[in-house]
Amino acid sequence: MHWYRNIFKPLMDVTVALVALLLLSPVMLLLTLLLAVANNGKPFFLQPRPGKDGRIFRVVKFKTMNDRRDAAGELLPDEVRLTPVGKFVRKTSLDEIPQLLNVLKGDMSLIGPRPLLVDYLPLYNEEQRRRHEMRPGITGWAQVNGRNAISWPQKFAYDVWYVDNASLLLDIKIIWKTMQKVVRSEGISSAGSVTMERFMGNGQNG
Repeated sequence: MHWYRNIFKPLMDVTVALVALLLLSPVMLLLTLLLAVANNGKPFFLQPRPGKDGRIFRVVKFKTMNDRRDAAGELLPDEVRLTPVGKFVRKTSLDEIPQLLNVLKGDMSLIGPRPLLVDYLPLYNEEQRRRHEMRPGITGWAQVNGRNAISWPQKFAYDVWYVDNASLLLDIKIIWKTMQKVVRSEGISSAGSVTMERFMGNGQNG
């Protein structure tokens, strides 16, 4: 497992990310223009996320929600801010394409536990924190086993299982299942949100 994780997997990440960016450049340009119009000149979403060993980096995605706020200056609910073009981009998982740049930089891998919010770091228990033993991925074992439709404890259990079992055959399986999920648009939303409810800590999210 170590030769794959430390040598082949990083090489595969960079090679595939570079080829994918070249092939998808026309799509990226079109989406950048459409989302710039929909989001008042802001086609990209950048946010600090914890990577391997908890090291903070800035993840880049296509911005699918605008910044509309209420009278008190608070952001409106996600379902209100999700633009029509943003809904399409999210449904087709095209919002993930810019993360290929994070892969090229070495912040992310093609496959691994998803990079979550920095706010969650102090909320993990010791076992859940092990998800940071590997670089985060654009897709992963939790994504092909429910994505946002499963509970946080289930998601973390899948992440840690992947950390312990990463292999070439498993990654091929995840890529194949990811393509199936994208085609079927499965698991994009949780039961009570158009995205995923916040992780509030163990014992508070079921």
